[in-house]
Amino acid sequence: ELEIAERRVLYKSPIHFTPLLAEGLVDGEGIRRLVEAEYCAAGIDRHQVDTGAVIITGETSRKENAAAVLKALSDAAGNFVVATAGPHLESVLAAKGAGADAFSADCGKSVLHIDIGGGTSNLALIRDGQIVATGCMNVGGRLLKLDKAGKITYRSPALEGLFSPKVGEIPTPSQLESLCAMLAQGLEMAAGLRPAEDLLDKLWTTEAGTPWLPPKDVQALSFSGGVADCIDKQHESLAFGDIGPLLGAAIRKSKLCAGSYRLGSETIRATVIGAGCHSTQLSGSTVFHRGIEFPLKNLPVVSMEEPTESGIAAVIALPGLPAANYRQITTLAQQLITTHPHGPLLLALEADMAKALGQALALRTPPSRPILCIDRVKLSPDSYLDVGAPIGSALPVVVKTLIFNDKLQNFRRSI
Repeated sequence: ELEIAERRVLYKSPIHFTPLLAEGLVDGEGIRRLVEAEYCAAGIDRHQVDTGAVIITGETSRKENAAAVLKALSDAAGNFVVATAGPHLESVLAAKGAGADAFSADCGKSVLHIDIGGGTSNLALIRDGQIVATGCMNVGGRLLKLDKAGKITYRSPALEGLFSPKVGEIPTPSQLESLCAMLAQGLEMAAGLRPAEDLLDKLWTTEAGTPWLPPKDVQALSFSGGVADCIDKQHESLAFGDIGPLLGAAIRKSKLCAGSYRLGSETIRATVIGAGCHSTQLSGSTVFHRGIEFPLKNLPVVSMEEPTESGIAAVIALPGLPAANYRQITTLAQQLITTHPHGPLLLALEADMAKALGQALALRTPPSRPILCIDRVKLSPDSYLDVGAPIGSALPVVVKTLIFNDKLQNFRRSI
């Protein structure tokens, strides 16, 4: 049985701001050049890399051409996993990349991790090392960008009705400090440290779905993201051409840092470390595939009972049968063919039976029908799956949970 035995960081690139052609467009060619330059600096030929992740997060994921850039960058980087991260996925990756889940498991505390980036803050509530709820707010260091003279060059739509100075104007220091104090108060409300008001709803992202109910049992706070680097360090107020340093200072003065808090083992790189080290898994080593062109990207996950449209590629998740005999395997194969008569048969099982089931399906279907059977992978019907080309006898897979299931949503409402 194959498993990922060790994870090591071999190279960390400098931090780069996302190249933009305009505020609504990402410079895909500029990003491609950055990636190629960093491969060179790391001394790694991209053809040496078997798998990896390209994930567009936060404010950049909202740009008009983000999806097109994502595909182009994936092709440039290799056969990588591709995702425009929803707020839930980003929250999970950041918490894991910052070590907040491990911290909670080690100390036994209920931890709220907040990853404060350029346009958004991603929240993950962790109990005994398990992430039980996530959320996202329009709180970030680059909601407002300014030039060296202090003139506003960009103002996020999220600040509409909350901050009066417009693009081209020069806000006063007190206006900037008041804005950052207000954003910190919004985070306090989300953490349950201040009574929730309309401000919390105004700052909550529409992508995050169900309104956040502030937890009542948070024992420690954990921070990551670019702004986290400005919490305990002093920077010139316009050092990065945005309000990041001022927001970091406001958070340091707020109730968020009045009690127990920690900075993540990774701060600005937390999400990318989470994506690189905690998103990829390996399937079981006894898998089956026929007529599959790898990599497979962004496959929706459905249960066995859910019908799929003809020709639509979706992964069917099922528990499988432990220690299944021949009769049970052939019965399941026929049931799957009857339930899903058209299109590729893509299956993810929890039980170790993928090769036997795949062979049974292959005997009962035309050779032209693609089949993929992987096992030792647990999926929920609200997930998406990426599958890379084989590595030895296993397949690299990434499970992307963009929306939590009803059980977890109900649990979150009861917090």
